[in-house]
Amino acid sequence: MPSKRDRQALILELIESRPVASQEDLRRLLRLRGWDVTQSTLSRDVHELRLARVPTDEGVQYARADNAGAGDEVRPSLEALLPQLVMSVDGVSELLVVRTTPGSAQTVAKALDTSRLADVIGTIAGDDTILIVCRSGSARERLERRLGRTRP
Repeated sequence: MPSKRDRQALILELIESRPVASQEDLRRLLRLRGWDVTQSTLSRDVHELRLARVPTDEGVQYARADNAGAGDEVRPSLEALLPQLVMSVDGVSELLVVRTTPGSAQTVAKALDTSRLADVIGTIAGDDTILIVCRSGSARERLERRLGRTRP
């Protein structure tokens, strides 16, 4: 009997082999391969696999947030992620709190970490919240402006 591990391996194979724009597209592709999964199961898989919908030259598609195992890395840029995933930014002193869409905090924090911003000492991410420790209060203000201006 196929396992969760098999299903998740197939999901990764599918998103790495072709553009997949939505969970409904992913469900359809899984069904074509013999997997009839519920929307809630697929949502859990997307979350556990740390997949994110990111803008690309071919349109919005799912990509691995950590990019592990990707041959042609799809590394979502900070600027590409912010408008669709960041809901609010607020801070005090050297600390900045970023609220994201559910399940997106790890993706945004990874993009922040890989951007190697001079003003950022480090990030801690949960499911939909990121705590950013900045070098100073003025560094936090600069970052807050940058993160805030990219939101719609």
